[in-house]
Amino acid sequence: MNTETDNQIKFDQSLDAKGLNCPLPILKAKVLLNKMKADEVLFVQATDPHSQIDFEAYCARTEHVIIKSEVVNDIYQFFIKRAKEPKNI
Repeated sequence: MNTETDNQIKFDQSLDAKGLNCPLPILKAKVLLNKMKADEVLFVQATDPHSQIDFEAYCARTEHVIIKSEVVNDIYQFFIKRAKEPKNI
């Protein structure tokens, strides 16, 4: 896919998790990340305020890397780089 947002971060897949509550944004991101190749980037948008804590914890456990996270107009955005060998949780 190889797209980019306004701030020029390139990503390979995107997930629109707006309107979904915990744990759905994480579960949907996990499915996509499992299908992606090492070092590819997933761009996630979510509205759940807990998503920031959830994604930080998930990435810490699996070794995926949050390249950038920000809140734009009440939408939480995450750029997550897939780990070479992610840990299963």
